[in-house]
Amino acid sequence: MPTEAYLIDSFAWLEYFSGSTAGARAKPFIESSKGITPTIVIAEMSEKYRRENLVFDEDLDFIVRRTRIIPLDTRIAEKAGALGYERKLRVRGWGLADSIILATAREHGAKIVTGDEHFRDLVQDAITIK
Repeated sequence: MPTEAYLIDSFAWLEYFSGSTAGARAKPFIESSKGITPTIVIAEMSEKYRRENLVFDEDLDFIVRRTRIIPLDTRIAEKAGALGYERKLRVRGWGLADSIILATAREHGAKIVTGDEHFRDLVQDAITIK
């Protein structure tokens, strides 16, 4: 089945905005018409920008214009809880945000565009840009 969407995670967005080599690898997925961004990614990025004393407004506007924003709903939340339980048994440092991202991708038939090491064993779910 062809990929219906590309879920752009925080790692990919941050690399894209920084102009790094990994960001260049993320560019075709971000600039396609198939990009989605879960609201948890926006929360992660907002926190990071504030922690580093950066302004998020322009990058947030770009994310909203360029990709479809996917809210956390009860179906994704329940799946994320189940995935989190399973993944924490096998992956050190796996977090709730990772679970929400994975559940969102699966719910929307998307591949996760990432460089996050937590997703490295999920070759059917993720495209590594690192």
